[in-house]
Amino acid sequence: MRSTLLPAIANLRRVIVLRQRRLTGRTAGRHGPQAGTTTAEYAIGTLAACGFAALLYKIVTSGSISALLSGIIHKALGVVG
Repeated sequence: MRSTLLPAIANLRRVIVLRQRRLTGRTAGRHGPQAGTTTAEYAIGTLAACGFAALLYKIVTSGSISALLSGIIHKALGVVG
């Protein structure tokens, strides 16, 4: 009786594991089908931050904004010193 029961238990365990993986979306190992999405999201965020920094740099170094910032700094230093 024991020899016929062991394959049935092993098959039942396999079915349970497969159903759990299907329900949770995990198909490949521990990480599942979306294993690299966090890394991709960080990469997109980094690219967006670099683009925004480049845009701000262009705005700040333009002629009118640069003159405005210089005026503010000179005025602040004149009040202090």
